[in-house]
This record gives sequence, structure tokens and C-alpha cells, in this order.
Amino acid sequence: MSSNSKKQPALGRGLSALLQNSDTDITSMNGVTVGSVSMIDIQLIEANPFNPRTHFEKDALEELRSSILTHGIIQPLTVRKLGRDRYQLISGERRFRASQLAGLTEVPAYIRIANDQTMLEMALVENIQREDLNAIEVAISYERLIDECKLTQEQLSDKVAKSRSHIANHIRLLKLPAVIQAGVRDQLISMGHARALLSITNESEQLLAYQQILDDSLSVRAVEQLVKPSTAASPGKTKGEKISLTSTESVFASFLSDKLGTKVTIDKSTVGKGKVQVHFKSEAELNRVMALLNK
Repeated sequence: MSSNSKKQPALGRGLSALLQNSDTDITSMNGVTVGSVSMIDIQLIEANPFNPRTHFEKDALEELRSSILTHGIIQPLTVRKLGRDRYQLISGERRFRASQLAGLTEVPAYIRIANDQTMLEMALVENIQREDLNAIEVAISYERLIDECKLTQEQLSDKVAKSRSHIANHIRLLKLPAVIQAGVRDQLISMGHARALLSITNESEQLLAYQQILDDSLSVRAVEQLVKPSTAASPGKTKGEKISLTSTESVFASFLSDKLGTKVTIDKSTVGKGKVQVHFKSEAELNRVMALLNK
């Protein structure tokens, strides 16, 4: 292959390529040139039900409103014609909402014709590539492209120019309990924290570890260490072979250690016996721990 061959665009087959498809574009409708920028009555535009973005920051919308009042809409919306002078957003919902807040009566827009599945693909690809979606919204977008647009992970990888592992890692986040997904969405924890929690298979244990992350402001590295099965075994004569702790038991040992300010270990055996050990380095430290336990 010649070194002068055209390379695939950095963002893959994005919105612009989709809109150049003759199946989703016409030249004119009712005197309006489709493909050019037209001013449309804002009351004739409805939101896109396929938009993966569900959370819009009020402060960011207010900043965009102020910008629109000062400079106008720099980048036109993209809409599809529904008939009877109605339009539906394909992309640009932040601009649309900010324009409503700014009190605009008309907005500039590109007009396209597309069926629902093509429109869904347009909206999802556009948002993934150009909007600052949180990790959960990206994950939802990937899953919908795979499920509703019948894409394989390989096809999706080509379309959004992301590795298959990147896509798989995001989709796995949707296996987490809803409260943890909301924590990622609201930036209470990072995607790194969430990925570490995926190594815990029990939901109640995941929630316990999640709460400890919030309570103790744990780093991602600390969480990775926390959720690793404990293999520590102190000398003793407990009958039965020593076994690894569950994630809940490891979290509990860490919780006790934090509360008491000293090392705490839990040993258990296959026959159900074991012990909880509170370590101390001096008599003064022992007295301090005893005082805490007596409270």
C-alpha cells in the first residue's frame, strides 16, 4: 500500500461522514435547502429522545447562555425534519437549552433527514466524540450503539476510534450497583475507583467498599489494595488450613485499622474458626486502643 494512501480520520467515521450519506440527506424540502444553515423557530424544535446525555450542569449552561447573548450561536444545531414544520435535534442539545434560557426565538441549524436508527447513531457518535460525557454516559452510549444499532465492538471501535479494551472497560461499569454508577456520574469517585470495585463480586461488599472510599477519601491505589483478597496469616494453632479473607472481611479489617489507628488483622480457617488481632508497639499504644474500645 502506498505511503500516500489516505489515513482514516482521527475520530473515525463521525457525524460529518454520516451526514454525507445520500440515504440520510436530501437537497431541499419545501423551499428550504437541506444541508445549508437555516434559521428555525426555536418553538418548532423538540429535544432528541436518543441523546445519551442526561445531566446538564446549570453553571455550564448559564455560561453558554451568556456567551450566546454576547456572541450568538457559533456552531449551528443539527436537526432532522419531522414534517408539518416540526424538527428534532440530532446534536447540539446544550446549545439548544442555553438558547432557550437566553430567550432566543430563532436558532441556526443544519437540516437533515434520517430514520430513527440512523439518528440514534448520529447522536451517540457525535456526543461521544465531541461532548464531555462522564464515564457512565459514555458507557451507556457504547452499549446502545452495540445493542440498538447492531454494531460489534470491533465496528464500534473503528467508528469512535477507541480501542476495544477501552470500550469494554466502560461497558463493564454498567454492572455496578446504581448508587455507585451515580457516584461516577456525579464525580464522587473516579472511573479508576469504579474499575477497582468491579473486582468485588458481591454487591453488598461493593457498596461497603464504596462507602469507605467516600468516608476516608481513598485513592485508587488504596482501593486496589483494599479489594485484593488478604493472604496474611499470623502464626497460631487454629485448626484447619488458613484461607483468604473475603472482600467484606478485608474491608472490615481496614475499617477497624483506621478507627483504632493501628494495624488490625483477621485470620480464619477452613473449619470456620479464626481470630481478630489488634497490633500495638508499646504499652502506651495499647492503653490508647483500650480507651477507644471502652468508649
